Amino acid sequence: MSSGEKILSVIREDSEKTIEEIKNQSKAKCSSIIEKAKAKADEIISNAEKKKAEQTEKLTKASKSRIELEKRNILLKAKRKEIDKAVDAVLVYMSELEDKQYFELIYKFASTLGNKEGIVFLGERDIKRVPEDFEKKLSESGIKATLSMIPDKSIKTGFILKNGDIEDNMSFESVIAEKREAVEDLINRELFKD
Repeated sequence: MSSGEKILSVIREDSEKTIEEIKNQSKAKCSSIIEKAKAKADEIISNAEKKKAEQTEKLTKASKSRIELEKRNILLKAKRKEIDKAVDAVLVYMSELEDKQYFELIYKFASTLGNKEGIVFLGERDIKRVPEDFEKKLSESGIKATLSMIPDKSIKTGFILKNGDIEDNMSFESVIAEKREAVEDLINRELFKD
């Protein structure tokens, strides 16, 4: 081999070694970059899964809360409906009492007014069945009043005591409306015992 060929052979060997070193360095760099990219991708995936789990948990909790609230609202509406039915039933019961019991209830309501005076107004149905000793019984209940024989069309049950501009509405509807909260509590305890 001539000296030129030897030089070329040395240069070729050096070049091949250099190329091989560059290839190895490139492979190492590529492997390092790929490993870093995989680690970063794994981190991104892990963070995304955590966020997904957190969002799922939040949505699940929010859905459960909404469902619980809706269940409570449905239950309250059902209770309210049953209480309204019970109040209506009480009014019907009171209005359908036998005459003697009905007027005893009126006297009992009258006794809650204390010592008042005035004119007592009844509804049309009650005017027709008023007992003869009505004014006397009212007096015994604490009210000094005269009975108006003109029916008051606004009264279905009970009575209204008027003294000038002062009016005590003792219709059964009015009394129950006034005492509604206490009546509802009582009905609620009776209907929905645990």
